[in-house]
Amino acid sequence: MERPRVGIVVPALNEAATIAAVVERISHYGKAIVVDDGSTDATAELARNAGADVVSHTVNQGYDGALNTGFARAAELGCAYIITMDADGQHNPAQLARMIALLDEGNELVLGIRDRFARIGETIFASCANCLWGVADPMCGIKGYATTLYTSAGRFDRYKLIGSELAVRSIVAGCRTARIEIIVRDRLDAPRFGHVLSANYRILRAMFILMFMYPPRRATHP
Repeated sequence: MERPRVGIVVPALNEAATIAAVVERISHYGKAIVVDDGSTDATAELARNAGADVVSHTVNQGYDGALNTGFARAAELGCAYIITMDADGQHNPAQLARMIALLDEGNELVLGIRDRFARIGETIFASCANCLWGVADPMCGIKGYATTLYTSAGRFDRYKLIGSELAVRSIVAGCRTARIEIIVRDRLDAPRFGHVLSANYRILRAMFILMFMYPPRRATHP
């Protein structure tokens, strides 16, 4: 089997309405790796029929659990870059071309920055993360990584930090980083992230854990 240069990891939970179209469009830019996180609909079958490499969880492991599995699969396939992408069709796959170009230029991490946030917790998290680490949108579902960032860390996430741990860890370690603006489309059905209170709790929990685990780098002076 030919080794793909770019692995595009797509966590998916009951996304039968959109997954085939997402896979077909992102496959122009790399190998679609769909992690079916315990779906009860036809998500896995539709993704596979559209050409994705599908890994299925029999029990739901959550967003970060799905990303852990997807990154492990991308590394196993020998991908040089790993890009995360949401399954709900809110992101324009054409933006992947710019992300790959920035990785080709030598950036180890490319961060997407959405044009709007859905929750107050995201706004607070983004403000804090931007001040501490220069991450203006830690919860953006589109991020691009040199696979070496993942292999050197030995994991994507440990504490369910909503897709933000590896990016923050890598920035604190001094990786070369670029940023692109992401335009978000309206979602056609209800989000999978949970109700308002529980969602904001999870977001703020992630923020405080990251602040404790990864204090920003301090400039050193002779």
